[in-house]
Amino acid sequence: MSSVPVRVVLVDDHEMILAGLQAMLAGFSGRVRVVGQAGTGDDAARLVTTLRPDVVLLDVRLGPESGLDLCRRITGHVPETRVVFLSVYDDEQYVFEALRAGAGGYLLKRVDGPELVRRLEEVAQGETVVDATLAGRMAVTAARLTRGEFWPGANRGLTQRESEVLSLLVGGLSNKAIAARLVLSEETVKSHLRALYRKLEVTDRSAAIAVALREGLFR
Repeated sequence: MSSVPVRVVLVDDHEMILAGLQAMLAGFSGRVRVVGQAGTGDDAARLVTTLRPDVVLLDVRLGPESGLDLCRRITGHVPETRVVFLSVYDDEQYVFEALRAGAGGYLLKRVDGPELVRRLEEVAQGETVVDATLAGRMAVTAARLTRGEFWPGANRGLTQRESEVLSLLVGGLSNKAIAARLVLSEETVKSHLRALYRKLEVTDRSAAIAVALREGLFR
């Protein structure tokens, strides 16, 4: 590993998490140096643009914001900075989404200090790291996705519910009709739509329908 400490920015919307990470990493100051921390996506984006750290360590969810969207902003504007997610969500779908967003790693919050430092060093050197408990499940899921064993759109990161919403969207149903069909509130439907738009890399329902038809998701 390099003798120069990895410069890290911490991003989390919980002060206790930030304090805990600071305390955990303080014992490894010769290998990792925390150069800043932020509690919101906008503050983090400004901090990263100014400090140009080696690695940003952040959660998938930042209150009402999306860590995935922040990851895209960081890698788009400061490509030399790597992003590592530190999350409580041990679901391989989150990992696939994180990697698609440009992340260099996905670790679980139960990671201990020595392991976290080692992983940060690896990512700073250009490697991609995934928590060991998720890596094997990801390989199995990837193989099943290749064989088409999941719901339509799973290969694009859609959850089963998002796939159902997209199917009804393709069928011409309004948000209100989709809500009635799936026994959901309209706000919940809108939330699913925002998520699937992000995953399909579109901005509106017409574009989402076009992607679904072009890729033959619903035959």
